[in-house]
Amino acid sequence: MASDQNLPLSGYRVLDLTTTMFGPYTTQILGDFGADVIKIEAPGGDALRGVGPARSEGMGAVFLGANRNKRSVVLDLKQAAHRDALWQLVDKADALVHNMRPQKMAALGFDPESVLSRNPGIVYAALLGYLEEGPYGGRPAYDDVVQGECGMAATFTARDGEPVLIPSVIVDKNAALIAANGIIAALLQRERTGEGVYLQSGMFEGMVAYNLVEHQYGTIFSPPEGPTGYPRTLSPERRPFPTRDGYICMLAYTDKQWRRFWALAERDDLSEDDRFKTMPARTRNIDALYAEAAAILAEKKSAEWLQLLGTAEIPAGPVNDFDALRADPHLNAIGFYRSYDHPSEGALEIPDTGYRINGKKLPMRHHQPGLGEHTREVLGEAGLPLREINALLEDLP
Repeated sequence: MASDQNLPLSGYRVLDLTTTMFGPYTTQILGDFGADVIKIEAPGGDALRGVGPARSEGMGAVFLGANRNKRSVVLDLKQAAHRDALWQLVDKADALVHNMRPQKMAALGFDPESVLSRNPGIVYAALLGYLEEGPYGGRPAYDDVVQGECGMAATFTARDGEPVLIPSVIVDKNAALIAANGIIAALLQRERTGEGVYLQSGMFEGMVAYNLVEHQYGTIFSPPEGPTGYPRTLSPERRPFPTRDGYICMLAYTDKQWRRFWALAERDDLSEDDRFKTMPARTRNIDALYAEAAAILAEKKSAEWLQLLGTAEIPAGPVNDFDALRADPHLNAIGFYRSYDHPSEGALEIPDTGYRINGKKLPMRHHQPGLGEHTREVLGEAGLPLREINALLEDLP
């Protein structure tokens, strides 16, 4: 495995008992930052291994997208000897991350109290559908369900009259970003205090907080100073703007940007319109504002508008589909799409992260692992004798 001791989490070992997307994307972020992520899988492997096109069994495209910079160990935690092996790994770990329901972890003997008793300096991170103390605690949760429960699907109801699921596993991925932040903060607390941390990161609660940043709106005050829902983002006129030959996205936001836009359109009347002069006025009249902008943008071709808006320093861009993203000149100029030769899957193209550390990319230190590819290696590092490792492997179903 390639190493880079300058990465923020170099030297930290993370036990990853997660499956599907929420957990694996969380731990991939930790691995990207340099942590040694040990993916503990049941004999059948992470269900995500079977999702998407594949060149080899268990190496589906979506699995490859969420499991780089990890090593894989297979353990059957229904067996006592395999649980003992996991305890050996716990002894030398800095963090344990799981997204099982709490009652299942407790039945296996790996509840937070037991793990922290065994290793008082570990960060025990439970990635949960719902925080344990509430009545939803222990319920299963998936992206589609929580999109509805957290109010995200209903933002479309407020705008269009019926709920819609965003065509992305946006809850899983954003909950993973929230959880990764929490784990890194917990590791920092451990470094400062020398004591382990029990961290819960709730998917539902995290996404409600995320959704209400702007949509709590007037109800942030007690008593409320207005309704819920941020009018600008809920406007039915807030969509990609049609041009003469396609669509663009444009957001003039500040007073200066709107004055520049009206000047480009040669609409001095709108520049002097009291409805549009200030941010509060524009917010009150957002539907009319966007309707006027849409009528203006429909008069020219996309390329012409993008040039004019760029010169005026008004944020605007094309509406890219997935193929257009691959051809994007900025992404290609920065080497965003990285060629990688996987030892079993052959040539892959790995998307970059959005980070630079001292001007450098986060490295692809380790390929996405085959199921159990590193069982012998990792258990040997934990101090298990070869005969015990062989016996464990023989006991796998």
